[in-house]
Amino acid sequence: MKRIIMGLMFALSFGTAYAQNAMKTSAQEVAPELVKEREALKKEIVSQYLALKQDFLISDSLKASKSAAALAAALSKFKFKKLSLEEMNKATVMRGQLKGLAQQIADTHSINKQRQYMAELSEGMWTIIDKVTPEKTVLYEQRCPMANKVWISDAKEIRNPYFPKNMLDCGAVIASVGTAQ
Repeated sequence: MKRIIMGLMFALSFGTAYAQNAMKTSAQEVAPELVKEREALKKEIVSQYLALKQDFLISDSLKASKSAAALAAALSKFKFKKLSLEEMNKATVMRGQLKGLAQQIADTHSINKQRQYMAELSEGMWTIIDKVTPEKTVLYEQRCPMANKVWISDAKEIRNPYFPKNMLDCGAVIASVGTAQ
């Protein structure tokens, strides 16, 4: 009986090790394409956010609606990886909130309302920015001290999307993420 149990345990451990090895091998074969897809999606999220910020710099509510809709679509496709359960839950909830805010920007044509949603969107984006920043990219969190609102930029130069006519260069870089290599 003891030999039978030992034999079963050996067979199970060998089978488990074999299955784990097979999964690693198949994951390694697929990984380069998945990595490319994931990087492309990160680039899409960041570029749509930056396009939205640019639309606010020129005060174009129609373009902002289109950029926001594209941002919401890109966020819908993005899945978080390599996070603890708690981090995954927080990030997933935040992604849902960001999609909702982007959709609210898309659904209204009032530039002032859109900018209000943008302020919330920007704060939320910064909480997940390390997870969506593409390789070889540096992003900056900038803040307007007069309005106490933040936004994300790909340049250190201040271009305030909330008050582009009166306070275009009002603000400061308060944080950064990513690498430029």
